[in-house]
Amino acid sequence: MHPIITQELWYKNAIIYSLDLETFMDYNGDGVGDFQGLTRRLDYLHALGVDTLWLAPFQPTPNQDNGYDIKDYYGVDPRHGSSGNFVEFMHQANKRGMKVIIDLVANHTSIEHPWFQDARSSKDAKHRDWYVWSEEKPADWDEGMVFPGVQKSTWTYDNKAKAYYHHRFYKFQPDLNMDNPEVRAEINRIVGFWLELGVAGFRVDAVPFMLESHQGGKQNPKYNFDYLRDLRRFLQWRKGDAVLLGEANVLPKESKEYFGYEGSGIQLMFNFYVNQYMFYALATADIEPLKEALEATRITFPTSQWAHFLRNHDELDLGRLTEEQRQKVFDRFGPEEHMQLYHRGIRRRLSPMLGNRQQTELAYSLMFSLPGTPVIRYGDEIGMGDNLELKERDAVRTPMQWSGDKQAGFSEADKLVHPVIDEGPYAYHHVNVETQRRTPDSLLNWMTTMIRLRHECTEIGWGDWKLLETGNKYILGMHYTWQDSSLLIFHNFDEKAHEVILDQKEHKEHRLIDLMKNVESHADEKGRHCITLEAYGYRWFRTADLSHLLQKG
Repeated sequence: MHPIITQELWYKNAIIYSLDLETFMDYNGDGVGDFQGLTRRLDYLHALGVDTLWLAPFQPTPNQDNGYDIKDYYGVDPRHGSSGNFVEFMHQANKRGMKVIIDLVANHTSIEHPWFQDARSSKDAKHRDWYVWSEEKPADWDEGMVFPGVQKSTWTYDNKAKAYYHHRFYKFQPDLNMDNPEVRAEINRIVGFWLELGVAGFRVDAVPFMLESHQGGKQNPKYNFDYLRDLRRFLQWRKGDAVLLGEANVLPKESKEYFGYEGSGIQLMFNFYVNQYMFYALATADIEPLKEALEATRITFPTSQWAHFLRNHDELDLGRLTEEQRQKVFDRFGPEEHMQLYHRGIRRRLSPMLGNRQQTELAYSLMFSLPGTPVIRYGDEIGMGDNLELKERDAVRTPMQWSGDKQAGFSEADKLVHPVIDEGPYAYHHVNVETQRRTPDSLLNWMTTMIRLRHECTEIGWGDWKLLETGNKYILGMHYTWQDSSLLIFHNFDEKAHEVILDQKEHKEHRLIDLMKNVESHADEKGRHCITLEAYGYRWFRTADLSHLLQKG
């Protein structure tokens, strides 16, 4: 693909910031975050350097599952404000050059959605076939649970409908029947509605489950990737540069179907596979599995892109690791049973899990340097903690800590949607935006610098990459090239300092400019660079000079 066309793909060099309205900023004082509160924090996000906001579901909901149980796809939950508040927020975000992507929850609805209430009323109801039913109890009624240990079944009997309905998630989230063309047409209308209001794309929830045809008793459901291609075509007919960011925790060989051959599927997908091996490397300093995971998820078609992340609003899923590998990560980052969840993951925030600033910086520097689009979770930029007294995944969904004032500056209410963290080293008195903004060496100011650096390193989003042979089992080296510039990035996963001898004679890269310190590395007479990395250290270098920045779009 021509370089000029590649540069038009805004998502290839974006920085995405993930937030949940209900826990970000409360303006009206009812204890729940809202659009007016978020709008008043846009200047903070703009100054941080993020250019794309990903909003968790904010539509009307009974809110039994963090808003992922939607009962009206065309509105705003009253707790978060009005549709007018949403449009005002969009206007203010766009004024600052910020794009907004929102969740598209098309696998299931709330049990309270009018479609389901109609569907269960009779066999002849208009929306009956919008859901998946079985008059007999399916043989696999207690298989395929997404939340093992908490969720009891995937089929539930409804007395009014006199039939079993299918639900991959909780029983209050009945699955939509994607095989029904009327359902797919309605999803297109939902997409079209929000595009008209200015959103730049959608984070598509639970993509594999959305694509499966499931009938009672069938162990291996068929996946209909044509539905994904049709959705992509509709999206781009309506808005040419809009994107789909898919949540699909699948094996690398399966990801090609989701991206589509020659980029006909979703443009962006979370790289859960690399994410798990990142944490294995952080826990053990063994980087070989991470290197293998990066190669296994290499993308060849230029419009497709991975989204890399450290933590999100769910548990840290370690299901792709071997039992031995998973246990090593548990031992280091979640040794106590109440820190773990669903027999496969860890329900902790990044900073308390890693436990030290050095590794937190290493982890984020690594994430920013991987081939793909970085996604930051709200609060991670200040090193927020978790509340393990809250149930399941709510442990990592506490309100944003803005200041040392009452309720962390999040709200004036006495009772909040979730309690703020007010005890221990991660209490809002110690960890908050206001304090860190005024502290030169704070994590917040470091993160702001890293975001600016990542924006400047467009080789990562647009260029080609390869792993470097560093000759050191603890040091990951990556080499990026794009047009006439080259980038070399090193990460030391060991708790001790190491030195790397790098032979760049072949590439004629005799001068390396450190992008984080005012130093340079000059090759010796044999064309070698000697690069030192401190314990958990990281170094970013560019070859030649910085004049290429003047030519880039």
